[in-house]
Amino acid sequence: MVRLEQVLDSWKAVRADTATAVEEFPAGEFDYKPADGLMAFGEIARHILISGHGLTGLLLEGEKELGGPQFREKMARFALLPVGAPASDLARELRASVELRAAELAAQTPDFYSGLITRVDGARVTRLEMLQFVKEHELTHRAQLFLYMRMRGMVPATTRRRLAKQAAR
Repeated sequence: MVRLEQVLDSWKAVRADTATAVEEFPAGEFDYKPADGLMAFGEIARHILISGHGLTGLLLEGEKELGGPQFREKMARFALLPVGAPASDLARELRASVELRAAELAAQTPDFYSGLITRVDGARVTRLEMLQFVKEHELTHRAQLFLYMRMRGMVPATTRRRLAKQAAR
């Protein structure tokens, strides 16, 4: 059984590493992308912010159909920062928004989480499953940020922590 507290704690940990990546990547290189057709580092970071804040916002508002032709318009309301906002603002909002949403989500009843909604891809899931999906979506894009960091010769915080633990043994 998946517990709400575990999902929220895990999402906050994932988000902390996302925000750290944003803080550590050179602000002047946020337009970096390894190939045409890919999102730039800054675009990915902003996408993580908007999608996490927006999808959970829609859940909290009671939205039951997350997809459909109005999806982009629904999500646009949750853009916390304008395109091109400074890296420091983006990192700050990444940290603040997950704390806000985690508190709001923690206050919901078990009935809220057992309710069914239709995900963006049309799948019918419970709200708890949707929250897990939000975290998994962020993990996917965080991995992109980490790859971009490695391509620029940087080591992500998760790897630094693992190496520090190994060295301490």
